[in-house]
Amino acid sequence: MAKVSPVSIKYMIYANFIAEGALEKPDVIGAIFGQTEGLLGSDLEMRDLQKEGKIGRIEVDLERSEKKTKGQIKIPTALDQSETSLIAAAIETIERIGPSDAQIEVERIEDVRGSKRDFIVERAKKLMKELQSGADSREFSTQVKDYSRISGITEYGDEKLPAGDISEREVIVVEGRADVVNLLKNGIKNVIGMNGTNLPNTIRDLSREKEITLFVDGDRGGKLIARNVTDNANVKYIATAPDGKEVEELNGKEIFMCLRKKVPVEEFFYRANRRFDYSEKPVQTPSRTAEVKEEDLSDKERDELRAVYESNKKRGKAIILDRNFKKVKSVSAKSIVGSLRNLDEKPYAIVIDGTATAIAINAAEDADCKVVVADNFSNTSSKLKLLSL
Repeated sequence: MAKVSPVSIKYMIYANFIAEGALEKPDVIGAIFGQTEGLLGSDLEMRDLQKEGKIGRIEVDLERSEKKTKGQIKIPTALDQSETSLIAAAIETIERIGPSDAQIEVERIEDVRGSKRDFIVERAKKLMKELQSGADSREFSTQVKDYSRISGITEYGDEKLPAGDISEREVIVVEGRADVVNLLKNGIKNVIGMNGTNLPNTIRDLSREKEITLFVDGDRGGKLIARNVTDNANVKYIATAPDGKEVEELNGKEIFMCLRKKVPVEEFFYRANRRFDYSEKPVQTPSRTAEVKEEDLSDKERDELRAVYESNKKRGKAIILDRNFKKVKSVSAKSIVGSLRNLDEKPYAIVIDGTATAIAINAAEDADCKVVVADNFSNTSSKLKLLSL
């Protein structure tokens, strides 16, 4: 029967068993092959897998006491994680060994290669300490370099949160320890982790005195965490990993790119189409809001705005105009907030195809705009002239 080379072994299944009766090793091995036959289909038939060298020699250690037999089973495999887990689960379905009732429970599945890597890293650390000063650092492995970079990781606060050096004014908050380690490996030290999805009191207190940037995973869970944290702490910016990626998976280039693209909290939720506490359901307004008086705009100005409004219908655009009603910029209606922050000159009017949201109106006020034209308005309590033409 084929054997798996020790070099190719990936995982080792450790299982314990107990049987009501006196047994021998062949009884145990026979039960494993016989009672798992046909359970997982032809691709995972244990006899065939052993012939192909994907399962190694099964080892059984047993001892007898009174009328019972108990022991341990070791099964080496060269299969992947999911297939190895299926084999381990199938073994637990065995109810008899030889003539006796028996129970088998998988204790653990060990990554054999992981044990080797752990040994290599620990040995490399010791060798690094023994090196004389002046040794060429280029000869060290990347993993040992990473260890030296994250050696400064500390525990902060009553919850003992994983953190780097957070003495600076700006602090980056991430979800867990693995995220902290990844940022430290890439040279970013002003980072602290929450150790889970719930907001620790330490982070809440820290946000009162630091400028917090929340850095979350690029999935639905990341958005939910962002909502929870911003509802309970003072967060200034939010950065996200690319869609479908976690912060701990990013390389250095991706991390810096995400942090450069951080946005204020309001803009983050606006882009994610999430509703703010102060927003209301859009309501239809009359052709002129209560805040606009006859003398606010001349007939010529209303005609200019109406012409732009008509030409912009069904385009999904926001047109930014100067005092002379000349087009300064045309952007997507959804990105108007960010565009207003980056203008070189003050806008006089904005014509939006669709609803002017509360955040868009607030951004227009901040940009010192005078008039907003749109189909509807989420918030009419504004100092601006709001027109629905």
